[in-house]
Amino acid sequence: MFRIAVCDDEARYVQQTANYLQEYLHVHPALTGQIHTFQRGQELLHQAEIGGGFDLYLLDIIMPELNGIQTGQRLRELGQGGEIIYLTTSSDYAVDSYSVRAFFYLLKPLEKERLFQVLDAAVEKLNDRREKAILISTRDAPRRVPLDQILYVERVGRSLRYYRSHDTLDSLSLRVAFHTAVGPLLSDPRFCQ
Repeated sequence: MFRIAVCDDEARYVQQTANYLQEYLHVHPALTGQIHTFQRGQELLHQAEIGGGFDLYLLDIIMPELNGIQTGQRLRELGQGGEIIYLTTSSDYAVDSYSVRAFFYLLKPLEKERLFQVLDAAVEKLNDRREKAILISTRDAPRRVPLDQILYVERVGRSLRYYRSHDTLDSLSLRVAFHTAVGPLLSDPRFCQ
């Protein structure tokens, strides 16, 4: 299940984008998704804070109060690793979109076929990211954590502490050597001991 956020201050663009997303999901029956719409960046940020983030964000750039770039920056500060696709009437902000590691930048009016191509690539990347994860046994329950959320890991007492951009997770007591416990991380080129 993909959680998708659409944020644009113009209701007609919110509706058009949501309709295209519904059609995209209909054409790809193997995908399931929930589409949430917002007309202000602040509303989206509030929802991301209280209800968790989204897998995919389709953001307008030119909006009152918080523009799309500022909204994207705040999402990243919250540790939201979802893919951001900017939808805007101006190409003036394309360079700024790199500061939030945007996945793509599309100009309005949206061309459905082009949006679908970008969505195909974004879904592929999201699926790859979901597959590259480790299972961490914590006191509460096992947690599946994508590798791209882990900054580093250290041994603290008899546990592993996983540092992520927005929090830390402690594993249950180790029953194997540190090197063995972090083996799944070391098999990924992003990590070294």
